[in-house]
Amino acid sequence: MRTTKEITTRAEEVVARCHKLAGFSEDKGSTRRTFLSAPMRDCHREIAEWLRPLGVEVSIDAAGNLRAVYAASGAGSPQLMIGSHLDTVPNAGAFDGILGVVIAVALLELLNGQRLPFGIEVVGFSEEEGVRFGTPFIGSLALIGGLNAEILGRRDQQGISIRQAIEDFQLNPAEIPEAVLNAETFGYLEFHIEQGPVLEKLGRSLGVVEAIAGQSRLEFIFAGRANHAGTTPMHLRHDAIAGAAEWITAVERQAQETPGLLATVGAINAEPGVVNVIAGEARMTLEVRHASDEVRNSAVEKMIDLAQQTAKRRCLAVSHSSFLSQRAVAMDRLLVKAIEEAMRKTGCEPHRMVSGAGHDAMILAEKVPAAMIFLRTPGGRSHDPAESVEIADVAKAIECGLHLLDQLCSSSALQKRMCRA
Repeated sequence: MRTTKEITTRAEEVVARCHKLAGFSEDKGSTRRTFLSAPMRDCHREIAEWLRPLGVEVSIDAAGNLRAVYAASGAGSPQLMIGSHLDTVPNAGAFDGILGVVIAVALLELLNGQRLPFGIEVVGFSEEEGVRFGTPFIGSLALIGGLNAEILGRRDQQGISIRQAIEDFQLNPAEIPEAVLNAETFGYLEFHIEQGPVLEKLGRSLGVVEAIAGQSRLEFIFAGRANHAGTTPMHLRHDAIAGAAEWITAVERQAQETPGLLATVGAINAEPGVVNVIAGEARMTLEVRHASDEVRNSAVEKMIDLAQQTAKRRCLAVSHSSFLSQRAVAMDRLLVKAIEEAMRKTGCEPHRMVSGAGHDAMILAEKVPAAMIFLRTPGGRSHDPAESVEIADVAKAIECGLHLLDQLCSSSALQKRMCRA
């Protein structure tokens, strides 16, 4: 096993590499790297330079994903995929997504040329955030055969389609079917910052994701009657904003009373939006997340009912429409248990948690067993330049990954899983 000093040194290098990749950006002075933008080439080139000394050849598939296979000890062996995404949001931090790819490279380096009974494919997905085209998971969808003509036809603000963006990157959209997962792939592992405060609150370095929450997104419109704010008595008003505010409070209360439920009214727009006019209309978004689709769907129905009750009581009208219903995705039980065992070997007491954010793992889970390891996020800050990690936590993640690889080599149950791949 590698020494603590060796792993810590590698963790320091991981953090330094993440900061270097953050410099490959579309914006001067901040990090923004969207689907197949010019800085993505720099990112690919840099990671390829790290991998080539390991005898790994890097390729870019037709969806722009970086792919690199560390060969197994024998031909025709099963394969484990480890990675995350390389794109970012605007004004991003240095670790969201990228950390998972850089840790995967570090694990290969720490093998010191040792070949395992299974291969390891490192993947850096070209797109997960959905920034450029409003379509997330372009990279991982390619691996499960999910990039259809409709998706490829979607356009960015400049009118460029996903198909054209691929061609502009000197890739061939006709070869996208060749990007699908290798038939010998038996699992997918993703290291990722938590992007929240839970692990820090618990004083833990690592967490194991047992499920990725499902999401519902809706728009609600409360309609009342616009009128003069100075001449209409309070008891004769039909104020759309007041009705919306009452409902928002009820939504918050319901979420607080339902374990694990997250509900957010994230955007509000009032008409006519004038200081001395009672609002005649209030539009707002509602997002609801939970690890159980049953709980989430039930909560949404209750919130719709609350909106209708509020509107009736205040003599308003209310309507709603849904624009997203994404199911929850459970992580693979066998891999989750193996990760927990690996965490204990590092001295970390495992903590199971639900990811409120979506990740590439939820896409890959449709085709192969998938699992995620979360790292503590200081301050819970993410999608922000202040995003950070602790060197000691990165070292624990690397050590956990090495233990997991050892377990995959020796566990009969996991070997049977690999043989079925």
